[in-house]
Amino acid sequence: MPDRLDSVPKLTVSELTSIIKTTLEGSFYNLTVEGEISGFKPASTGHWYFSLKDNGSVIGCAMWRGNIHRVGFIPKDGQRVVVKGSLSVYEPRGTYSLICTSMDPFGEGDILAMLEERKRHYAGLGYFDASCKKPLPKHPERVAVITSPTGAALQDILQITGRRNPAMDIIILPATVQGPGAAASIAARIKDVNDFLLAPVMIVGRGGGSIEDLLPFSEDSVIEAIHESEIPVISAVGHEIDWALSDYVADLRAPTPSAAAELVCENAFDQKEIVEKIRRSLTDSMSSRISAVRLRVAAFSPASAGKQLEGRLAHNRMRLDYGMSSLRMGVSSLVSARKSRLEMLTHKMKALSPLDVLERGYAIVNTQDGKVLKDCKAVGIGEKIGIRLANGHIGAVISDVENASEGSTKEN
Repeated sequence: MPDRLDSVPKLTVSELTSIIKTTLEGSFYNLTVEGEISGFKPASTGHWYFSLKDNGSVIGCAMWRGNIHRVGFIPKDGQRVVVKGSLSVYEPRGTYSLICTSMDPFGEGDILAMLEERKRHYAGLGYFDASCKKPLPKHPERVAVITSPTGAALQDILQITGRRNPAMDIIILPATVQGPGAAASIAARIKDVNDFLLAPVMIVGRGGGSIEDLLPFSEDSVIEAIHESEIPVISAVGHEIDWALSDYVADLRAPTPSAAAELVCENAFDQKEIVEKIRRSLTDSMSSRISAVRLRVAAFSPASAGKQLEGRLAHNRMRLDYGMSSLRMGVSSLVSARKSRLEMLTHKMKALSPLDVLERGYAIVNTQDGKVLKDCKAVGIGEKIGIRLANGHIGAVISDVENASEGSTKEN
């Protein structure tokens, strides 16, 4: 009797694993899984490796570094999250894992949607416009800090301001920064700074935390208080990857409370270095000018003074001679030009003068009353006329009048 096992197709381990891989990866994709992070390990390559677990099971997970930029927080063990991804089989070991493409803290989806809606609302009102931003004072002597009096954020601010500028006054306004009533507490402290003019600039913030912990800095009362503040506000909420709506409405957003402290206080040592550079520059400039004067004084003597005076006089004489020569040439050229023009105008006047015309044999005839005779009809026979020649006058009596078009008229 033949062995029934001989009739069953045999598979190698690789073939079986390949079938499982094809089946799982082709059937389980675009999954949304909720669980608690365990064994979170960022790799040196930039990838994340961790497990998701609940009360009954554990599944290995990975997130490649190309998707990590979409995650707005650093995961930690014990944190409940919601991930999206697909199953993948690692054939050399025959294990499967969930390859994640996104990750959100559990329950944050509704909070994020609410924050985005509130952000659009206040953006539409113009609360985030650059025109609403007030400039920070350049060298404030005092800064108001609104935060928890027991939080690490305050200690960071005090440490940095004390190291960079020990002379700066820090006014601490204690506020609740987490939980019920936190938003009202923060808004009230902002109003106090304005009402009592406590400082020319204020820092409003806290250390890092979950999105629920940071919610008070995105509440309406805090947004309105920052917008209405006449004193510039620096928002310093959480870590660099954290954000709150106070970051958008504030006059300046600092990635951390420590960064906010650095923004408001200039390093005292830097100021001393600047003063020292100015002092050295002034000293070098004065030394250079004094050295130049000393050289000039050292070169002075009665003999050298006489030579210098003589040289200057000779130079001035040359300039005077050159000026006189130029003046003579200019006057001579001007006179010649004027003479030429005068001669030209004289020739023109002679050409137009009636006396010159008389020199050529012409005469001017006047009537008895002195008018120039132009038409023969203006006189009659027997009338006296005057004839002016080039060298005198002749008196005459008309005995004949002849019109060029009518012929002559004579008295019989």
